[in-house]
Amino acid sequence: MKYYYDLHIHSCLSPCGDNDMTPDSIAGMGELNGLDVMALTDHNSCKNCPAFFKAAYRHGIIPIAGMELTTAEDIHIVCLFNELAGAMEFDGVIDKRRTAIKNRPDIFGEQRISDENDNIIGYEDNLLINAVNITLEEVPEFASYYGGVCFPAHIDRQSNGLLAVLGFFPEKPYFPFAEVHDREKADEYANRYKKRILVSSDAHYLWDINEKSVFAELFCDRENAARELINYLRGAV
Repeated sequence: MKYYYDLHIHSCLSPCGDNDMTPDSIAGMGELNGLDVMALTDHNSCKNCPAFFKAAYRHGIIPIAGMELTTAEDIHIVCLFNELAGAMEFDGVIDKRRTAIKNRPDIFGEQRISDENDNIIGYEDNLLINAVNITLEEVPEFASYYGGVCFPAHIDRQSNGLLAVLGFFPEKPYFPFAEVHDREKADEYANRYKKRILVSSDAHYLWDINEKSVFAELFCDRENAARELINYLRGAV
């Protein structure tokens, strides 16, 4: 069965995310766009994932909890988790590895924590876009411990992409998958780097979210789709 996805989306918690990127609005846009699976991946935080799960179920979307982690090398890595509980445990550990620099909402934007009805229930006080004290080599094992899988984000971009920072894919850690933002570059990057390529939006505005265009073919029902997709990204299926 084809599951149409967008696995890299920012909410109003990310300082660069538009304030209209609330959990319910994101899920609602996914429903309008005909998506099946959506992952919420804020910068260095999963704190809007619980609200996103409740909103997603209401809109018929299969939710995945995630994070766009900034490594010590300033490389962006998307981390996705089997279970919401594992993602929130990961979030708690990442909190302790972040550098505590107060956010300047007038410069970087607000970092809003919302409930499933888009009410603001808090703010993240420290800036979320800084590098975390965890190296690129550590990330896969670290994410796996909490039931997660990870892959390099937007390798076709200059800003914080693995190729832009390093210039190559390292032998360790090995990433079977990588993400591009531009769908037209997917085949080129797959052939050049011998990777399986995902195409996600890295949405910061509602109109950025993928339409019904890219999919993963999974042999399971909707109830098990999130878990099977994570296994697929591990190379297990």
